[in-house]
Amino acid sequence: MRVLFIGDIVGSAGLSHLKKNLRKLTAEYPCDIVVANGENVNRKNGITKQEAEEIRYAGVDIITLGNHAFRQQSVYDHLDDCNYIVRPANYPSACPGVGTAEFETAKGRIVVVSLAGQVDLDPADNPFYTADRIVKENSDAFIIVDFHAEATSEKRALGYYLDGRVGCVFGTHTHVPTADEQFLPKGTAYMTDVGMTGASDSVLGAEKSQAIQRFLTKAYVPLDQAEGAPKINAVYADTEKKIIERISL
Repeated sequence: MRVLFIGDIVGSAGLSHLKKNLRKLTAEYPCDIVVANGENVNRKNGITKQEAEEIRYAGVDIITLGNHAFRQQSVYDHLDDCNYIVRPANYPSACPGVGTAEFETAKGRIVVVSLAGQVDLDPADNPFYTADRIVKENSDAFIIVDFHAEATSEKRALGYYLDGRVGCVFGTHTHVPTADEQFLPKGTAYMTDVGMTGASDSVLGAEKSQAIQRFLTKAYVPLDQAEGAPKINAVYADTEKKIIERISL
């Protein structure tokens, strides 16, 4: 399977850059599915129905979410009705939306899963046990996991835990791409964090001066999303040819 996974889309800078460049990227990296994390696309975090539709129109097949999944209440009904957006599967079943999405290709069925980490994030069910259940229920599918987590150790552990049982485990949330794209010993494509799609002249997508003030004063300073020097961070994996490449556009 050939997978293009786009790191967290942050704000209007990230969305605009994605819309301008994704078709070029998929022409250079032909793929069977394009997945993107969209949980920060809104300027106040989260995602709206309109923003989700713009991401889809840009060429993304499945949108994953994370700990900001429910920031925009207007999207709740859309999450329940939509078959191309997934919030963390280890959130309570009463939450809006679903934790997995199916995508049919000529090579077979793909299941995309979002999981939230437990370390330094909002409480959620154990992602390891949730992953076990989803793998058991979808033994005939190629599974892509977006592990939205803070701790590198937790991401690495889940990668090895699922190695050979899923097609890909790609990490999101920290917005800084790691340099460990690889195939794990049993064949799963892995990267600890794919990074972000947004303003690279920023602090994780936020205005630098405001982020610095937070650290200088310890006071609450609202963070606006930055606009300068937009960049797409992504990872491309061809699991048949054993090719995996970190992308910075």
